[in-house]
Amino acid sequence: MSHDDGPPTSVTSDGADLQLQSGRGFYQRRCWAEAYQHLSIADRAAPLQAADLELLGMSAYLIGRDEDYLGAIERGYLLLPAVEQLLAAGDCQAAYAAAAKATAIGERCREADLTACALHLQGRIRLEQGQIEAGLALLDEAMVAVTAGELSPLMTGLLYCSVIETCQQVHALGRAREWTFSLARWCEKQPEMMAFSGVCRVHCAEIMQLRGAWQDAIEEAGRAIERAEGVSPEATAAAYYQQAEVHRLRGEFSTAERAYGAANQHGLEPQPGLALLRLGQGLTDAASAAIRRLVSTTADRKQRTKLLPGYIEIMVAAGDLEAADSACRELEEIAAAIDTEVLNAIAAHARGAICLAAGDAAAALGCLQRARQVWQQIEAPYLAARARVLAGLACRILGDDDGGGLELEAARTVFEQLGAVPDLDRLDQSTLGRSTGPPHGLTPRELQVLRLIASGKTNKSVAALLFVSERTIDRHVCNIFTKLDVPSRAAATAYAYQHRLV
Repeated sequence: MSHDDGPPTSVTSDGADLQLQSGRGFYQRRCWAEAYQHLSIADRAAPLQAADLELLGMSAYLIGRDEDYLGAIERGYLLLPAVEQLLAAGDCQAAYAAAAKATAIGERCREADLTACALHLQGRIRLEQGQIEAGLALLDEAMVAVTAGELSPLMTGLLYCSVIETCQQVHALGRAREWTFSLARWCEKQPEMMAFSGVCRVHCAEIMQLRGAWQDAIEEAGRAIERAEGVSPEATAAAYYQQAEVHRLRGEFSTAERAYGAANQHGLEPQPGLALLRLGQGLTDAASAAIRRLVSTTADRKQRTKLLPGYIEIMVAAGDLEAADSACRELEEIAAAIDTEVLNAIAAHARGAICLAAGDAAAALGCLQRARQVWQQIEAPYLAARARVLAGLACRILGDDDGGGLELEAARTVFEQLGAVPDLDRLDQSTLGRSTGPPHGLTPRELQVLRLIASGKTNKSVAALLFVSERTIDRHVCNIFTKLDVPSRAAATAYAYQHRLV
């Protein structure tokens, strides 16, 4: 704060305390000029705390020194980059103290943007310290002003994006979903706004993918690209990566590879998705090399948390259970520190896969059932189905063919509804030779498709009747032709009637 025409600044510590007490007294007696004079001297000797800074600022305002009043608010804003620097340096204690001071200045000066931003930073710092509940509570408190429409458009958008990203980092997916939908509603009210709408659509696409609305996720990511291209390279890259992920899960590998490449061109390393794509293509060595390189060169805990589940999946597929176990132990330690149900479920799912690969089916089953329960609670059908596959295989190893069959068939239904072709292929391979059914070898779903084909229905109409994609039905028809050793729909129909399958 400037005091160009104020009194001299050479003041002893005792003198500064005396000036401060005098300034407070004059303020209480509403002697604004005298309060301003004495508080200014004290401030020059040692920066005032938030409460006294408010007195100085208000005194300045009341005697017409608007620049000095605004200087008090400016001092609060100048604390914010200092908080970020301290947080980046790992000094959480000093960062929190500075953020708390900025919050106090904002509250006393009734500066809503400053207060909300500083509260948000306090929440982030608490999360960084592992105080998850306290951190999330502070984030929620900051978002009250956002949802009430009390902040500037810029601060509103910044806090929306930051709170969603922060909630995703600690796997507080319920809150991330809530704030994403709230951000979407805010963006819809301002169709001309470009600054945040691209980021918003990326977050919406991520949630759509999680909930199994894969085609909607691709389309929403496409709209994000339209809004963010040329405006936000970061959002554009994230949108391309999101599209690539869904294409990979659907087995559209060439399209996925192009989208991963586009994400990379916009500045995002497309991992672990690209390594998982290579695994899906059967290129296990390439997948292993890529993910090993990335994990070995990544130190940041948040980034490692994103990479470890994919790393474990690839290591299990490569047969390196020692590496998988080491990574899983790290993931479990992170999950224990953060202690959110989603991250605990991710760790349990990974541990279940390792136990199954190591031959400990009983231990695997316990882990996988815990994970599946969470996936069902948060409405993540694909993850729940993947847990069911492993649980089904564990049941069969334990001799429970009926229980295993139920799990595998439930997973198959979800994969068909989603169009998760690679998972359907892996499921067929894992159950090959285990069928105790009739000689034709058709699964219950394939038998259902055959009966509909025999009744004269097209693949498109069968897909509509079964609520799955036409691509999934095409795949079923190919499998039927292969298993029955017939060349056409007519021949398959004849087989069905000859063997009384209809």
